Amino acid sequence: MPAHISGVLHAIPSPVWLPYPDDVNALMPSLWARNVRKDDDGVLQVAGHSVTDLADEYGTPTFVLDVDDFKHRARSFAEAFSRAFDRVGPGSRSYYAGKAFLCTAAAGWVAEAGLGLDACTLGELMVARQAGLDPRLVGLHGNNKSDEEIAFALDWGIGRLVVDSLAEIPRVAAAAAERGVRARVMIRVTVGVEAHTHDFIATAHEDQKFGLSLQSGDARRAADQILASDHLELIGLHSHIGSQIFEKDGFEVAAGRIIGLRAEIERDHGVSVPEVDLGGGFGIRYTSQDTPKSFERIAELLADVVARTCADHDTSVPFVSFEPGRAIAGPAMFTLYRAGTIKQVDTGSGHRCYVSVDGGMSDNVRTALYDADYSCTLANRQSSVEPTVVRVVGKHCESGDIVVRDEYLPGDVSAGDLIAVPGTGAYCRPLASNYNHVPRPGVLAVEGEDVRWVIRPESYQDMFASDPGFAPGNRNGE
Repeated sequence: MPAHISGVLHAIPSPVWLPYPDDVNALMPSLWARNVRKDDDGVLQVAGHSVTDLADEYGTPTFVLDVDDFKHRARSFAEAFSRAFDRVGPGSRSYYAGKAFLCTAAAGWVAEAGLGLDACTLGELMVARQAGLDPRLVGLHGNNKSDEEIAFALDWGIGRLVVDSLAEIPRVAAAAAERGVRARVMIRVTVGVEAHTHDFIATAHEDQKFGLSLQSGDARRAADQILASDHLELIGLHSHIGSQIFEKDGFEVAAGRIIGLRAEIERDHGVSVPEVDLGGGFGIRYTSQDTPKSFERIAELLADVVARTCADHDTSVPFVSFEPGRAIAGPAMFTLYRAGTIKQVDTGSGHRCYVSVDGGMSDNVRTALYDADYSCTLANRQSSVEPTVVRVVGKHCESGDIVVRDEYLPGDVSAGDLIAVPGTGAYCRPLASNYNHVPRPGVLAVEGEDVRWVIRPESYQDMFASDPGFAPGNRNGE
């Protein structure tokens, strides 16, 4: 328990991990994009633009993206991993995970930074093509790829298609034969490692929908089938052990198993399997309890792991790829809300302060879906009132509609105040919904003097466009 009980109403004490703030108005820089700070009046600024001005002009809720931060993280990741793996082998490439956050502008920034792009649906492939990406630096994932997705990928000439099941192999081979091409494929291998942040569990079996089991022999059978096909080229093996990972332990176990399989395939077939993808899931800081390492430190640690593992298996170091989706997009964006109802609830053991905002689980379902934790700050003013622990909740008709479970805000937080939630750049806008018929917020990109929508907010007209009852000429339709 912290030494202080929060708030003048003696609210429910804060969680053990949540420190009592020395200054509730101050930002913890590591939670925010590099160009976000507060001015002397306590107003949040992004690249010199006041959020009060942004809210007045563009509305709330709004995702606010620090473009310079996004670009800087993308470049830093690409450079750190290239530098580390050039030291131990033939090099490395990082593939931004489009599912974290994707639009044509973001795809262009990723390409400019030297990253490839991982897609897992036709829609994501279409965004990549529309943005002008080099198809050789685009990959397609997915456990249930449609014929249309496979055809699009092969017609466009993508650099890699990650095979996820034995049933998929003849389908991809047939599509490649029809087009007179050899499809460049990787095998997604379930290596029996499940990572939970810094812990890992080596499992006896893999009870999940993704990948081909190493233990059952399906991964090896997939390699045998691919190598026997005239229309498929086995370019590598792929694994993914989890998300929001802070330590190298899980990667070390996964690397040992997948590199062992690679050595076995190369020996038995007399071929080269040039690439290994160790996935991603690198963690970011959502709250003060998260402790991610720098890109440079992660890269150096993993390069040493791969080099040591290859030496143990007496095999060459492969070209190694990674997928830093969350680590680039997540910290580069925050969500700006306007507070409405402020409610003190007597729980029987104290009071809890509920701060209701004009968004909620329709723009950030991660708290409800993954039990995720977030931080927040009062964004439009300074306060000298004692901090109190609040719960920031949305406007939706669900008790689980929680945006920030526990955080300190000034005890005078009021209706009309602006609340900013950092770290919402990954998996928030992509998972957004029209629950309760609420339009999805836009993404406002701020870079120097330039402020523009890279995803414009939905209007009610946009949202109702698929409902024939709203068509002109129908009852009350306009």
